[in-house]
Amino acid sequence: MKKIWLVTIGLVVVVMGLMGLASCGSETATITSNNQQTGLWINGEGKVEVTPDVAILTLGIEAQETSVTVAQAKASEAMDKVMQALKAQGIEEKDIQTQYFSINQVTNWLDNKEQITGYRVTNTVTVKVRAIAKAGDVIDAVVAAGGDLSRVNGITFTVDEPASYYVQARELAITHATDKAKQMADKAGFKLGKITYITENSGNYGINYRNYISLEDAAMGTSAVPTPVSIGSLEITATVNIAYEIK
Repeated sequence: MKKIWLVTIGLVVVVMGLMGLASCGSETATITSNNQQTGLWINGEGKVEVTPDVAILTLGIEAQETSVTVAQAKASEAMDKVMQALKAQGIEEKDIQTQYFSINQVTNWLDNKEQITGYRVTNTVTVKVRAIAKAGDVIDAVVAAGGDLSRVNGITFTVDEPASYYVQARELAITHATDKAKQMADKAGFKLGKITYITENSGNYGINYRNYISLEDAAMGTSAVPTPVSIGSLEITATVNIAYEIK
């Protein structure tokens, strides 16, 4: 009986030691010998830096009045002017989509009682600006058209056709994983066999900038200074996991 317990404890120590080794470092490489996952499992990552070619604007109108009818009428009139301004900037209807519309009561507590003091109408759209260099001009045109009711919630840069960049990132990820596997095999003294498993995960990408227009500038009918927009760059990432037989 004592011998059995000694063997069991020894196995636990070995397993704990292997778990400790596997958890070291940020990159993943695992050698397994069970029936489900045998061989060398390793990951690789590829990154491609891309210049955005499309800007996505989130903008719209917000009107608040004591009457819901008046609030809705003012919001509709201002939104119509915004739409006309967008079309004048060369934005096509297919690139304008309603994101959010609401009519809400505005309340306040008076004499320990909640009372309705007005109504707020919000109409928000997303706008795809394909001529990305004009993103600042589009923002200025919207603010001038909507006046005090204008709302510019943010801008996101992206690429219209990311597929080719993912191909490049995937190739880099496979090369990275292959190089790591060869290095490990060489240093550990074994040979790699055929690939038994491979899978890929593609990462998200995007850079968000938020530009807030002051009500003072909006009241002047246009921004006092043209809205500056920095396009920056995006990073498209692909990750692969590959399993090799060990010889």
